Amino acid sequence: MAFDPSADYPIGTERPDLVRTPGGLALDELTLDALRSGRLDASEMRATAQTLALQAQVALAAGRSQLAANLERAAELTGVPDEVVLEVYTALRPHRSTAEELESWAERLESDFGAAKTATFVREAGAVYAKRNLLRADDPAV
Repeated sequence: MAFDPSADYPIGTERPDLVRTPGGLALDELTLDALRSGRLDASEMRATAQTLALQAQVALAAGRSQLAANLERAAELTGVPDEVVLEVYTALRPHRSTAEELESWAERLESDFGAAKTATFVREAGAVYAKRNLLRADDPAV
């Protein structure tokens, strides 16, 4: 049965067969009892790229293109180590990075992790930061 983003929302209720954990567990296997008993590792409580992509389709079908774009980037970020996500988050804070540093992060996201949409987002942020004077000056004394 094909996924229909308009009819199959909420996905967890209407199409739980499409929702899996990173380790492949079904949605109904995610219980507090399973977690407490050790049958379920906490890492299984994460959303997968596939689930986030389905949610992006739902958002797009509902006319929420910005939410869809955010979910698409989130799907990409499931393949990026947590430490790198936090480093990029820090780099995107105002006055934390130069234009060159943000471009370096964009290139790394794209080449090392295949996160092209997130790389585009970082580049767009760099351009906006440049216009709004939110980049770090190259000279730390400035």
